[in-house]
Amino acid sequence: MKSDWTPVRLYEPVRKLIHGWPIEVRKELGALLTRLQKGESVGMPDLRPMPDIAPGAAEIRVADRSGIFRTFHVVHSRFGILVFHAFVKKAQKTPERDKKTARVRLRAFLAEIEEDL
Repeated sequence: MKSDWTPVRLYEPVRKLIHGWPIEVRKELGALLTRLQKGESVGMPDLRPMPDIAPGAAEIRVADRSGIFRTFHVVHSRFGILVFHAFVKKAQKTPERDKKTARVRLRAFLAEIEEDL
């Protein structure tokens, strides 16, 4: 039986970073990504669109005692859900350096995927 779930791809540097996050944060992130895979609607406060990063980009937000953990992803990609940047947010506003890093990583991740095809 074929699954209708959308595949999730994590950019390797992001996978390594997330692996170091607290287990409860990783579980919550996994639960939110699973909902997206199944095509469920996820909105505020868990997910916020980030069109200034790229068309279709969004930010998943998971908070715990040690900080506010963020990942940037694109859902509507021909390659599935692409998780291309992650960081721990310290300020109310997303730092410009993280936005720039996210754009660079998305381009690099897409190039890497294209190369593997």
